[in-house]
Amino acid sequence: MNILLTGANGFVGRATLACLLQTPDTAVSLALRTPIAGMSAHCQHPIESISGNTRWSHALHGVDTVIHLAARVHVMNDRSPDPLAEFRTVNVEGSLALARQAASAGVRRFVYISSIKVLGESTLPGQTFTEDSPAEPRDPYGISKWEAEQGLRDIADQTGLEVVILRPPLVYGPGVGANFQSLMSAVRRGFVLPLASVKNKRSMVSVENLANAICLCAQHPAAANQTFLVSDQEDLSTPQLVSALAKAMKRPARLLPVPVGMLKTIGRITGKSAAIDRLCGNLCIDSSKISRMLGWRPILSVADAMQQTVAGEGLT
Repeated sequence: MNILLTGANGFVGRATLACLLQTPDTAVSLALRTPIAGMSAHCQHPIESISGNTRWSHALHGVDTVIHLAARVHVMNDRSPDPLAEFRTVNVEGSLALARQAASAGVRRFVYISSIKVLGESTLPGQTFTEDSPAEPRDPYGISKWEAEQGLRDIADQTGLEVVILRPPLVYGPGVGANFQSLMSAVRRGFVLPLASVKNKRSMVSVENLANAICLCAQHPAAANQTFLVSDQEDLSTPQLVSALAKAMKRPARLLPVPVGMLKTIGRITGKSAAIDRLCGNLCIDSSKISRMLGWRPILSVADAMQQTVAGEGLT
């Protein structure tokens, strides 16, 4: 099988490339802006930018399957004057252009990494998102991912291209950034975190588990034209997450009981409501479909994935 991977320099892309390189009978080529050292130059195809005008023909020759990871990712405190337009240029117009050109080049399958954000930002206590949950994206990133999904399904109907869509929740692992990295840093420094009273549940997925699911979707016959939610299948509360990180670092978990209502009030006063909502709210997904249809199971437990994450940051 000949696979073209976009976004191989990214957080998920690096793990996916490593997985593909260990897959038997698989030849991997890359479309990316910055070459990867140690890989043959003939399998790396330069792409300067991604939009509806990007030409992919030089990278698509002889390709059976495209795994499309390159995207404009969710940006905290986005200062763009029109964030939705920026997201649409890359995530919608760029993705659909690639899919159309892939179909014209004879590519059989297109694996697209979307986001749980197409379904919303949270779930009610005791409820979960499934593949059949209605789309309710709330921010420009989620909207762009949902619009890309719809466009890809139209292309599949028109051309016969097999489209597989994966919607991961928060992804963590060695090299993770943003809020997860900040939380790890707080645990490492021994900060007292006012989160002991939080009784939420959140689904996450380690980057190794996600990469393994992506590689399976690239080749499993039953994945054709399916949408999958994918997680570690072990939901954690925020205090459980802090405790798991602390255990992996061999440090104490310093948790202080503060009423959730007070935390939310502090969030409103400080302009950190979104961050507090993520720490206190629920976002649970049911990823049983990919297990049922493809036989997929997480290759790492949460405990092992946390250990890898902190080791990768040099925090053990």
